[in-house]
Amino acid sequence: MVDGIWAVGDTARPGTRWVELRPDGLQQHEPNTDGRSIPWSRVMTGIWITWGNQSWSTDSRGVYTLKGTVAPGVSGWMRMTLRHPYEEEQLRFDQHPRPHRAVDALRLEYLLRHLVAQEQLPLLGDPEWVGRAVAYLAREQSRWTTYRSLRRLGAEAVSAAGPPGP
Repeated sequence: MVDGIWAVGDTARPGTRWVELRPDGLQQHEPNTDGRSIPWSRVMTGIWITWGNQSWSTDSRGVYTLKGTVAPGVSGWMRMTLRHPYEEEQLRFDQHPRPHRAVDALRLEYLLRHLVAQEQLPLLGDPEWVGRAVAYLAREQSRWTTYRSLRRLGAEAVSAAGPPGP
């Protein structure tokens, strides 16, 4: 969270890319551009996150270290399918200087997938709600990370965050 707004990526360093979660949808920020907006209603399929400096080099999940963190200096990509017209979209974001744990990226991804499946993506535009969901995800200390546990955790985080604010 930066200045009351939630974002994915490094918002602090000049010349970086990040994706802002706004009440009306996702806002891609890129250097030397006005960026682009994607309304929540256009996101059709679950959002997945991959890592790599080129979008075409991220067919696998990305490059991780032996400590389970994303390799330093690698960009992230939020990938999704949009409707009206149907198209694949990739929003690039730059990593923070501190390492990302792979499991944290997966937890975020499964929260996003759950919200898409339940048609609740607009909840991401409520900073207080996102804060409660992220707090729930951050406290999870499960030793086993399986697809089933990630799906369960995404649903639990939505439930734990409760209804959106006023």
